[in-house]
Amino acid sequence: MKGLWMGTGSTNPKLASLKNFFRLLAICHTAIPDVDEETGKISYEAESPDEAAFVIAAREIGFEFYKRTQTSVAVREYDPKTGRKVERVYTVLNVLEFNSARKRMSVIVRNEEGKLLLLCKGADSVMFERLAKSSRGFEEETKNHVNDYADSGLRTLILAYRELDEEEYKIFNHKFTEAKNSVNADREALIDDMAEKVERNLILLGATAVEDKLQEGVPACIDKLAQAGIKMWVLTGDKMETAINIGFSCCLLRQGMKQIIINLETPDILSLEKTGNKDAIAKASKDSVLRQITDGKALITGPSGTAETFALIIDGKSLAYALEDDMKHLLLELAMSCASVICCRSSPKQKALVTRLVKSGTKKTTLAIGDGANDVGMLQEADIGVGISGVEGMQAAMASDVAIAQFRYLERLLFVHGHWCYRRLSSMICYFFYKNIAFGFSIWLYEAYTSFSAQSVYNDWFLSFYNVFFTALPVAALGIFEQDVSAASCLKYPLLYQEGMKNLLFGWRRVLHWLGNGFYTAIVVFFFCSTALQHQAFNPDGKTVGMDVLGGTMYTCIVWAVNLQMAMTVCYFTKIQRGLIIYCLCMLYLFFLAFGSLSPSMSTTAYKLFAEALAPAASYWFTVIFVIIAALLPFFAYSAIETRFFPMYHQMIQRLESGRHDDDPEYCDMMRQKLLQPPTSVGFSARLAARANKLRRKNKNQNQPQYS
Repeated sequence: MKGLWMGTGSTNPKLASLKNFFRLLAICHTAIPDVDEETGKISYEAESPDEAAFVIAAREIGFEFYKRTQTSVAVREYDPKTGRKVERVYTVLNVLEFNSARKRMSVIVRNEEGKLLLLCKGADSVMFERLAKSSRGFEEETKNHVNDYADSGLRTLILAYRELDEEEYKIFNHKFTEAKNSVNADREALIDDMAEKVERNLILLGATAVEDKLQEGVPACIDKLAQAGIKMWVLTGDKMETAINIGFSCCLLRQGMKQIIINLETPDILSLEKTGNKDAIAKASKDSVLRQITDGKALITGPSGTAETFALIIDGKSLAYALEDDMKHLLLELAMSCASVICCRSSPKQKALVTRLVKSGTKKTTLAIGDGANDVGMLQEADIGVGISGVEGMQAAMASDVAIAQFRYLERLLFVHGHWCYRRLSSMICYFFYKNIAFGFSIWLYEAYTSFSAQSVYNDWFLSFYNVFFTALPVAALGIFEQDVSAASCLKYPLLYQEGMKNLLFGWRRVLHWLGNGFYTAIVVFFFCSTALQHQAFNPDGKTVGMDVLGGTMYTCIVWAVNLQMAMTVCYFTKIQRGLIIYCLCMLYLFFLAFGSLSPSMSTTAYKLFAEALAPAASYWFTVIFVIIAALLPFFAYSAIETRFFPMYHQMIQRLESGRHDDDPEYCDMMRQKLLQPPTSVGFSARLAARANKLRRKNKNQNQPQYS
């Protein structure tokens, strides 16, 4: 800008404050410059995008930060007198780092004239109270600007400074060094206490505002999450006005939604804060928060509250009191009655505490998603942590269970991969129960039949290979490849996600169904086989069935039944799944032949069992076919009745995808209506529905006859 902002020469009366403002932006940070040797351009590696934006803004104005050492920073400053840039070096003496409790950072530097300067930037909630009484000339004007910025959805900071005298700095530096070198448990508290003492009587320079732009697809993703019945809370460090604007932009808030705002910006609290009586302030603040929570609950439970939609908005100061043990459950009850919850100006610790409160108080599965280092505690406290890797750094991604690149990818992560994984795991575990109960209970039935003689009906190698070669691979493929509906349908019908939320596929009813199916299969296999082969000639020689033939026949029926049960269970029949089922059935007969050909000392009861006893006997093949049909018929009938008359969400979608009812539009419309999510309270769908209802009411009132 070539210094035009400074005015002509030095006639601008605020020139010194303007220079100090941009000088603070160029010095008070922890960014590292990276100079391109070929082009000479400077880029910055900063802890946050905001910090990098401040340094770049100062450079564009004429204060270019270009070099950092362990003890100094170098800045090229524009000189209005000469019209040139002057290189100035500032010796960095101390850095008072930012943390969630302080909500500000400061540096103490010595300039080339030997003056000691404390440069500080931080949140308005902690900066205005540290200003000197003599430097509050444009405090109200700055507050108005900050509020205007926040109303526009911008993220704000306050900038201030002061000069230190040598004696004051020596005393501070001595105590500050002692605190940093302390090895006590309260080391951090000592450091914060020393910073608190020096960060006072500041001179206000101004405020900054940075756009916190939403990523692409955030409102649409939030709308889909709401349609799936997922309740969303926003935990942010932004000002209340900024948080409210972000809530409107992402459709968590809408016009007509009653806002329950809990803060401590009341005249009584503000007047108490001026007195400095901390005990009185704490007591009055706690009473005020409790009263506001109670009033909010009364508003919701009142006669007019049942027809309204509410949003809870609470700031960080109020949240500190609301999260105390005697009040947090009241806060949770109020929040759960609201459609949207926004916690603004919340620290990382408060984010983690709110997450813990929701997780322990509701007994629901919680998912936290964040993109910055201040979200790490929340991500680790939630049942599932999703980190967004991007301009905010990789801290959140590294501390999370799952990392994604943008918020909108959460839609596919939950609705597609989340549903598929739930389907695969629940089906795989239930099938494991089924196949092992069917096998194990058939052994127990034979033991009971033989008065518990301790003689197993199956050969020892049959027992060993059942879960290794004959039934293991198809169920592994089920857990990897299963897809009950397509990805497009998962995204089109968010209601499908409620199968997991309601635990429909892995509830006790579902598990007991599979257990009962396993017991039934074992009973059919044992009693049908033993009855069919009893008291009759098994081969042309007139020989009757022995334990070895009975065991081989039962084993064949079990393996066929559980593998065909797998074929009936699978929804996504890939070539791999089909090939593994066929492989297991072929392996059964290859094993019979190979193992039966070994010497009797090794094969024992299986010696020549299949080649000489089972395969030539027609009764063996008829028994196997009959038993398999009898074992699978109830499951087939149950599935057919359930799918036709009592379909679950995924079964409805499967029938629509199959196209078998395209010639019956009435049935298709009925299925689609069942898959529609009831009206939601948040999201742009709810916003459109509210506008439509408003127009309908308006038209209805206009069409009513007027009586004079």
